[in-house]
Amino acid sequence: MKILQGLLVACLLAALTGCQEKREGNLKNAGLLVQDTINDQGWADQGYKGLIKIQDTYGNEVVYKEQMQMKAEVKQAVKEFQKDDVNLVFGHGKIYADLFSQISKDYPKMHFVSFNGDVTGENTTSIHFKSYAMGFFAGMVAAKMSHSNHLGVIAAQEWQPEIKGFAEGAHFQKKDITVETEVMHSWSDKDRAIASFKRMAANGSDVFYPTGDGYTVPVIEEVKKKALYAIGYVTDQSDLGRATVLTSTVQNVEYVYKSVAGQLDAGKLKTGNLQYGFKEKAITMGRFSPRVPYAFQKKISKDIEEYKKTGKLPNGKYSREQTQEEVQ
Repeated sequence: MKILQGLLVACLLAALTGCQEKREGNLKNAGLLVQDTINDQGWADQGYKGLIKIQDTYGNEVVYKEQMQMKAEVKQAVKEFQKDDVNLVFGHGKIYADLFSQISKDYPKMHFVSFNGDVTGENTTSIHFKSYAMGFFAGMVAAKMSHSNHLGVIAAQEWQPEIKGFAEGAHFQKKDITVETEVMHSWSDKDRAIASFKRMAANGSDVFYPTGDGYTVPVIEEVKKKALYAIGYVTDQSDLGRATVLTSTVQNVEYVYKSVAGQLDAGKLKTGNLQYGFKEKAITMGRFSPRVPYAFQKKISKDIEEYKKTGKLPNGKYSREQTQEEVQ
């Protein structure tokens, strides 16, 4: 009994003093850098939610910094992260790949993770979403539901693999369909994206795929006003209107963040450029609108399962992601 009482007292004192049994594992604290704001209702917001998922899972501290675009800003942020005992740093975007490759050697006890760019270094990793396939399946849905046989893609950047995938999927579904694309050269230029939507709608487009996380929601709201159709982007955006959003191409960022943190914690996180797609549960399709025929929904779902098994798209070809050479 005395031994039990002693253990109870020790546990109480530990709780009162904030002392806890130290976690086994390599993960300490995690940090996040975003180019704009975590309140964009899209890509950056998903990164922040991924960071919180890590905290919820491992009970560690997490920190983040917004408006991180210049090298000097990133270097200063990483120095501050180091003081906060951060050893896992996420740069939530392609621009961080080069920056992390340049500075990672100065922080050998940190592991740097960026997205969709090529990295070098012993403690750097780049996660590449295999988004060509999600674009392909979205293109099939858009073509199936188009009455005008004219689709509109409002792209953020020319290099996005989902843009080419969308066009190829649409043409596989309907050979005579037209896919009009305008590139914003921005992830968040709402005014320009809405202006592009209006031009395309005037030209006859009736299904739209806005692939810029900062302007996807405003464009879909405009699509809704015109009683046209849209494909959601990054998150499942069916809540914006199931009569409007046919489906969404979803990048499961929270899942990827948790997976990466778990790999680091176990000492198994690989360096270099890693591919994540449907098979890795990093990409899924969102809920279908009830306006999409149920038989077609089942067909797409079956096609996706086949793709996960074989790597082949419904057209019999392997999913081809854009290479860095194509981007340049």
